[in-house]
Amino acid sequence: MTIPPTGDSSSRPRPAALNAATATENLNPDPPTETSPDNVKPRSEFIQGVIGSLPLWLGIIPFGLAYSLAAKTAGLNPFEIQGMSLLVYAGAAQLIASGLFASGAPGLSIILVTLIVNLRHILFGTSLLTALAHLKWWQKVLLAYGLTDEAYAVSVRKLTQKQAGPAFLVGAIVSLYLCWQASTFLGLLLGGVIPDPTTLGLQLVFPLSFSVMLMPYLKLGPGQAAALAAGALAIAAKLLLGGNWYILIGAAGGTIVGFLVEKKSKL
Repeated sequence: MTIPPTGDSSSRPRPAALNAATATENLNPDPPTETSPDNVKPRSEFIQGVIGSLPLWLGIIPFGLAYSLAAKTAGLNPFEIQGMSLLVYAGAAQLIASGLFASGAPGLSIILVTLIVNLRHILFGTSLLTALAHLKWWQKVLLAYGLTDEAYAVSVRKLTQKQAGPAFLVGAIVSLYLCWQASTFLGLLLGGVIPDPTTLGLQLVFPLSFSVMLMPYLKLGPGQAAALAAGALAIAAKLLLGGNWYILIGAAGGTIVGFLVEKKSKL
């Protein structure tokens, strides 16, 4: 008489074919599809960063044209002009350096002046430390290289409030970088045809754009205090010190005041 097996069915021997099929599935899991959330989110944020930076092209294009004209007037050749945009990628510093080249300033002076102008980027990077803390060091280096005033202004709120990840910043950086290169090249091609864009008042596009981006921060006390302090300190530094120190002093002072006011409001 045959006694049927007892106990849990999982203890019964499985056919060899079924075991082989299961092993194959474990060793070769289905690859993630391109529509999986992990793949879609960074790509979507990248596109959003590109789109969010497009309005600033209106200010970058005339700025790039003005740089090309200034650098050409200073005696730089087309390779040097485009090369500075490719490697330095700092609009205000490039304009200042062109003027210093034209005046015959020594190389060390040019380096020190452009360094002072760009010291504000230390504040930009510091404010994004928490949002980018999980990135590798070389990724941070690449983002630091591409971080401009415009890319920062478009991205800082979304990153610090966790509305988007680093891919948004990358999208803004790539978009603005390509626009700067194209506008520099366009200035080289049309330098003898177009007038100086600054004579048309197009240099106002940048401050107006930044003013619009600033508005959401002025709804709260810390933002209002920071803006007032930064404006007052910048005006005072410009009148008393001259040069470009007012940029760093205004930004640093406004940041400190905003931090203190926010900290006090949480007590």
